[in-house]
Amino acid sequence: MRGSDEQNGVLFSYVSLEERIPARHPLRLVRQIVNAGLAQLDADFAGLYAAEGRPSIAPERLLRAALIQILFSIRSERQLMEQMQYNLLFRWFVGLGIDDPVWVPTVFSKNRDRLLTADIARKFLAAILADKAVAPLLSDEHFSVDGTLIQAWASMKSFQPKAAGGTEPSAGDDAGPGQDGNAAAAEPPAAGRNAEVDFHGETRSNGTHASRTDPEARLYRKGPGKEARLCFMGHALMENRSGLIVDACLTQADGHAERVAALALIEPRADRPGRVTLGADKGYDVQDFVNECRSMNVTPHVAAKTTASAIDGRTIRHAGYALSQRIRKRIEEAFGWGKTVGPIARTMLRGTRRVGAQFTFTLAGYNLARLPKLLAA
Repeated sequence: MRGSDEQNGVLFSYVSLEERIPARHPLRLVRQIVNAGLAQLDADFAGLYAAEGRPSIAPERLLRAALIQILFSIRSERQLMEQMQYNLLFRWFVGLGIDDPVWVPTVFSKNRDRLLTADIARKFLAAILADKAVAPLLSDEHFSVDGTLIQAWASMKSFQPKAAGGTEPSAGDDAGPGQDGNAAAAEPPAAGRNAEVDFHGETRSNGTHASRTDPEARLYRKGPGKEARLCFMGHALMENRSGLIVDACLTQADGHAERVAALALIEPRADRPGRVTLGADKGYDVQDFVNECRSMNVTPHVAAKTTASAIDGRTIRHAGYALSQRIRKRIEEAFGWGKTVGPIARTMLRGTRRVGAQFTFTLAGYNLARLPKLLAA
């Protein structure tokens, strides 16, 4: 017989959130690993809060909600709070009961900013990798390193001449660059829009100009023929066995940042009796970088340039070199995931400290997204 379409209001529900989530849902394993990692950060969380006063949002819930935002490509905190109103899976993962109120987006953002420090993000990444189920997946001998550009939350119109003898942009109106005599003067802006600015004929560089929106962002060109953009540079270290990111950092964008960051990332892992290998692209094939790696007991498996390469047959002849060159490209998968699923294609945060924490936390989310299949294999 035909069923009825009548809706009867139910006052009580006797099914818990735990029972509503399928037993084989991948987020169950992710939540288990995340909770174990957060438990290791309890002392770090305690140092961020006062002993007395009104209780704030639990830091564990803040980080779990931030992970949901990354894993499900939720574009803003306001949309995240909206979806947590009706999405029972999100409520269960974060730790909210079915009747618990969802936070105001502004309150969530202000409390989350307290945790946006590079130390917490890197410790969280390390805690995930130290899990007893995850640690056997990692290699402690073979690594790969690479960098990627993260577009800053600043427009080219904010890139204005610095004050005389200073590092900050000169004080003035918001009409944009092109007011130093080298370019056409900006026209008065029409109602509801920015001023029209003509950049032609103006020479701009990081030495003479800086962004008023994000002074720590740097103008950088990815390669010949590419446009220059205000951006940061993120760096990641990947272990070669499972392709998981084991460390990350963020710097201002410049031509030497990738090699300097690579040495800083590999140095803690080179403190062992045997040598470790480090795969990288041609941008790292520089004599200074190769010499520094060898002095740290690291074999530089960098892609050799056609001419004037810093490595020779002593490195290239080994089968491990070819293997490193094939595996090192997998680090691009982490960057691609972070820019398509995650929020690092163009960050909405400002400053190297906050953007760096977001970058590291996004790569931790990449590891968590891959763990259910890796542990099931």
